[in-house]
Amino acid sequence: MEEKGSISIHSENIFPIIKKFLYSDTEIFLRELVSNAVDASQKLKHLSSIGEYNGEMGDIKVKVAFDKEAKTITISDRGIGLTAEEIKKYINQIAFSGATEFVEKYKKDEDAQSQIIGHFGLGFYSAYMVAHTVEIQSLSHKEGAEAAKWVCDGSTNYEISAGSRTERGTDIILHISEDGEEFLEEARLKGILDKYCKFLPIEIEFNEAVINNPSPLWTKNPTELKDEDYLAFYKELYPFSEDPLFWIHLNVDYPFNLTGILYFPKIKPDVEVQKNKIHLYSRQVFITDEVKDVVPDFLMLLHGVIDSPDIPLNVSRSFLQADGNVRKINSHITKKVGDKLKELFTKDRAAFEQKWEFISMFVKYGMLSEDKFYDKAEKFCLLENVDGGKFTIDEYKTKIEALQKDKDDNLIALYSNNINTQDAYISSAKAKGYDVLKFDSVLDSHFVGNLEQKNEKFQMKRIDAESVNKLIDKGEETPLTLSETETESIKGIFEKVISQEGFTVAIEGLDSDELPVAITQAEFMRRMKEMSQIQGGGMAMMGSMPDSYSVVVNGNHPVIQKIINADSDEIKADLAKQSFDLALLSQGMLKGADLTSFIKRSINIVAN
Repeated sequence: MEEKGSISIHSENIFPIIKKFLYSDTEIFLRELVSNAVDASQKLKHLSSIGEYNGEMGDIKVKVAFDKEAKTITISDRGIGLTAEEIKKYINQIAFSGATEFVEKYKKDEDAQSQIIGHFGLGFYSAYMVAHTVEIQSLSHKEGAEAAKWVCDGSTNYEISAGSRTERGTDIILHISEDGEEFLEEARLKGILDKYCKFLPIEIEFNEAVINNPSPLWTKNPTELKDEDYLAFYKELYPFSEDPLFWIHLNVDYPFNLTGILYFPKIKPDVEVQKNKIHLYSRQVFITDEVKDVVPDFLMLLHGVIDSPDIPLNVSRSFLQADGNVRKINSHITKKVGDKLKELFTKDRAAFEQKWEFISMFVKYGMLSEDKFYDKAEKFCLLENVDGGKFTIDEYKTKIEALQKDKDDNLIALYSNNINTQDAYISSAKAKGYDVLKFDSVLDSHFVGNLEQKNEKFQMKRIDAESVNKLIDKGEETPLTLSETETESIKGIFEKVISQEGFTVAIEGLDSDELPVAITQAEFMRRMKEMSQIQGGGMAMMGSMPDSYSVVVNGNHPVIQKIINADSDEIKADLAKQSFDLALLSQGMLKGADLTSFIKRSINIVAN
């Protein structure tokens, strides 16, 4: 038997073929061909299970081999096989998918639909990205079938003849072109198989070793699994990672199909977070680790696997299209994560609080980006104070209601973004019975604004933005004990010793136990600049604006009276400069030559 002919091209699908850009990555050819081989094996298993194939199954591994000298790569299976007529039907008609026809034939059989991977007839033609000629040797499972051979050099001409295969199944033999010779290396092929075929449902053999796990954890029933199973699978996915905090097993079959396991890793607020740790699969075939359309942005910090045949992919299976199913899956994942966190909080609050350091980033990010998540998370989001106490938002409102209300009945939540540099301000507030929250993560400049927006008459003020008396304005003013002349004199002395742009001096009457000099920045301006440093873009101009600070001199402090009573202008200037430098030092703003001068001046003051 020998026949020659021309490949029938469906015009609506020819464009990507002509351009030879079926796939964004050349290496995808191996994924496609191995997936096809797995499909052929799955089809045989299904036919056997329903009694349409009664022969011996035997070993149905898919084997990948290469010959560097002959410049060939061979993908072999012992699956359903093809007759000469089927080759002409499925291979010669580009974009005629054998998988699609098989599923259509058995469309009432859910098992058949769930097992078959391929829906893209173009997958086979990815071979021509690396091969100048492709040969098929196949023997159908059908009784009395004859082996068939098909050869094509990438043009529209092919040759089909009697084949040499004696066992059921198919060999796809790629004769590698010069620009594809990088794939004739063991390490290169092994790397591609590890990446794309690690969890295919049929054993894949390479170099006489099985290189995949055909039954990954997400394909199993959660009721059959133990904690150690999930931890072991996490190590399989991320061999050198610290154990996760907890996980969510996704298992949905309506209104879309979705399985997977999402792990919460330990993430500290001050550590740069790595994204792209969630792997997207379609029926156990790796697709991509760029899952931003499927997973909400705030959950890109999670690790794990999502597998769904309902996620639409383009012809290359490489890029997601944001359609209705993707949006449904996105919403479902958000809901499942919210439910899991709520369950953990309700079931064992103490354990939840211990994990808060590592999960606060997820929760705050989610509350900032998803209104529906905020509504759920406000019940378990914890606000932590500088003493380590943790409170829900409602609990904290109740805690501060008695003392931390201003004259307009606003609740004032004082917070610190650096408990070390702001210790003096924190101590002053605590001495007056006030509580101070700790907001020191990269997200918190956004989060404090979000809390204000979502909670009426609830205001957030950083502890060093003004004196405590002014942060919590109760309408009671502390009178200034300096005379008008003394006030002007002190203001002039400080303005002279500071002599820096961006600093404005104000003399105020504060409690005598407040700091003699405090450096503050308007809450709105400081918060906008902090957010601009995170966001960039249109906010960049705000971030590049010069800083402006208020130097608040406490006219009622004994140190100020000492400056007034000093014997000489030189001593007055030294005391004022020392007080100002102490304020800078408390904010971490005293550096370089100014810090050296401060140290020398301090030594002189002690020595005298």
